[in-house]
Amino acid sequence: MRQLIVAVLSMVFVCSAVVAVAQSEPTPVEPPADEAATTGGQPVSQDTYSPDEIVSKGRDFFGATTEGFAKAIEKVFAEQGRPNAYIVGEEGSGAIVVGLRYGKGTLNYKGGGGLPLYWQGPSAGWDFGGNASKVFTLVYNLRTTNEMLQRFPGVDGSLYIVGGIGVNYQRSGDITLAPIRTGVGLRAGASIGYLHYTLKRSLIPF
Repeated sequence: MRQLIVAVLSMVFVCSAVVAVAQSEPTPVEPPADEAATTGGQPVSQDTYSPDEIVSKGRDFFGATTEGFAKAIEKVFAEQGRPNAYIVGEEGSGAIVVGLRYGKGTLNYKGGGGLPLYWQGPSAGWDFGGNASKVFTLVYNLRTTNEMLQRFPGVDGSLYIVGGIGVNYQRSGDITLAPIRTGVGLRAGASIGYLHYTLKRSLIPF
C-alpha cells in the first residue's frame, strides 16, 4: 500500500513537470527566414561533428562534462559514427506501464540550424517511474530539416546507463537519433514507443 501511495505521488509530480514542458516555449532562436515558406525545409550540411566538438557543446549545454557523458559519447560514436546535426532541449516524462513524453528544443547543424522543435509520444512496456531531463540528441544522416518532422520509433528505455546518463536509439529509415538524457528521476526497463517531432507544440502524444 505504501509503495502504491509513493508511486501515485511520484506520478503527480512527474505529470506536472510534463505539462510544464509541453506548455513552455523553446529557447527563442530565429529559424532561417524562408523555413516556413518551403515545404521541403532547409538543406542540412553533411559536414559532421567530431567527438571533441560534441563534448565541448555538451559542456556548454549541461554546464559541465561528466565522465558519464564522455563515456556515452564514446559509445555512440563507436556504434554510429559522426553525426551531422544535434538537438539540445529538455523534456518531461512519466510511466506506470503506459507513459507519455513531451519535449522542446532546437535543431543545430553546421552552417545553419537554430530551428525550434517539439516532440511528444507514448510509450508502453515494462517501465516504471518518471523524469524531467535535459536532452542532447545526436542526429545522423539528416539531409533536410523537414526530415525531422516525423515519428521516430525506438526502444524508449536506456540501452546504456552510466554516471546518471542514459542513451537510447530511435530510427526512421536511415535517420538515427541518439538522445542522451540526464535529469531528475529514473525510468527503468524497455518501453517500446516513438517520438513525434513537430514545429508546433501539441498536447496530443499521437
